[in-house]
Amino acid sequence: MTEDEMKAVFDLRHVRARVMGVFDTKQQKDVPIEDRFLGHAIAFVALAPMDGFDVRASAVIFGEQGTESLRAKDCAQLWATYGKALTDG
Repeated sequence: MTEDEMKAVFDLRHVRARVMGVFDTKQQKDVPIEDRFLGHAIAFVALAPMDGFDVRASAVIFGEQGTESLRAKDCAQLWATYGKALTDG
């Protein structure tokens, strides 16, 4: 992602988002994730591998009628750039 794209997503961190495609490696099944704010969804996907989730096929869907999406690598890049600021206030 470019810096401008990351900034645009950061500015939308308070919109609702849906996380899809998360696999629980401990229970060996897909896991439904509750809708949450975009910043929290990005944090979840970025940190999920440390909690035993496989997010390689995941997507964070957001925007008008779910027209925007982020992949796991985008979430990792955003978390590395903004960190906890994504989930603040």
